[in-house]
Amino acid sequence: MTDPLPRESIAPLSTSRRRALTGLAATAASAAAGLGFPAFAQGRAVRIGTTFDNSSVEKANGQGLFQGSSAFFAALNKAGGINGTKVELVMADDTFKPDVAKANALAFEKDSSVLALLHPLGTRQTAEVMDAVPGMAVVGPITGTISLRKKTSPNTFWVRANYDQEVDKLVSTAAVLGQSRIGLVHSEDPLGQSVLAAFKNALAKAKLEPAVIATTPNTTSMEVGPAAAAIAKAKPQVIVVGLAGTAPVFLKALREAGNSSSAYGLSITASALAAMGDLAKGLGFVIVVPSPYSTRFEIVRRYQADMVASGVKDFSLTSLEGYINAAVLAEGMRRAGGSLTRASVMSGLASIENFDMGGVKINYGRTNREGGQFVDVAVIGSRGQMLS
Repeated sequence: MTDPLPRESIAPLSTSRRRALTGLAATAASAAAGLGFPAFAQGRAVRIGTTFDNSSVEKANGQGLFQGSSAFFAALNKAGGINGTKVELVMADDTFKPDVAKANALAFEKDSSVLALLHPLGTRQTAEVMDAVPGMAVVGPITGTISLRKKTSPNTFWVRANYDQEVDKLVSTAAVLGQSRIGLVHSEDPLGQSVLAAFKNALAKAKLEPAVIATTPNTTSMEVGPAAAAIAKAKPQVIVVGLAGTAPVFLKALREAGNSSSAYGLSITASALAAMGDLAKGLGFVIVVPSPYSTRFEIVRRYQADMVASGVKDFSLTSLEGYINAAVLAEGMRRAGGSLTRASVMSGLASIENFDMGGVKINYGRTNREGGQFVDVAVIGSRGQMLS
């Protein structure tokens, strides 16, 4: 399948557009109908909180998530909401700082009208948020870190696949292509440690040894030169890029160091692809949702219609993930029954089993909180298009 390359980010929001998104009014009738939500009379409103980076290094991802979730809830509201109750999405900017994310979560907790929190962005940010509000559902955190999923956190409902699954997919893909000298670059922080553990496990399954392992100081550090030099010296056939927003900077340094190894990125690399320009050609990366242009998926067709209805014509992997996260939360709210409370929403989410949203399936249960398993690999072609 060939799809256009998703755009790396959305343009900075105008004041009027930001107000429209923050107040959540965007429109979602097709999603509501497609997911089986009945239309009821418009009535009172409940609120969903979301904390993410809206002004720093991960702004593109944060804004994309918010666009997708806003479009979903707006369509839901147009169709009558949840049993006649409108849903309002409220955003707080955490500037990609864990302590600010925690403060935002605690502020939401104090507001009795806020039922749940949606897709916190970042590993350390998610860790703070999920611990800060044990009595509220936290749905769709944007991190695949395994250590967080091993914690006893019944309030946290994961939607995306984990990094073990992502890295395993990349390593197995490389092995199938005959690439046995595989290296890794990762950050020296919780995200990086999770990626490193996944990399070692995947190589062990493939009966391979790492060609090289290099590190950068942390997720946001631009100090990538030493890592690029180490990898260039080792000359692996393929390098797994376990970095987030700094991936373009690293790849530029790697090419300038004279290395032409194939590069495979995690799903968190996808939003930075457009910024890479020619460096993106031939780059493989994991996707944890379908291509936002792949209309063979029913969920993608609904997403596209609702994004356009909300005034957004640029589709992306990030906004599709935000849309899917919102759909999962809405299903939990629908199952919560007539009385929407924080506890009933958590119970409703826990009751989700074999929920097919149109090509993406979610399966929780009494003790399971890892609901999604969708993992695929895409490659950027010579004309900048996404091949998956």
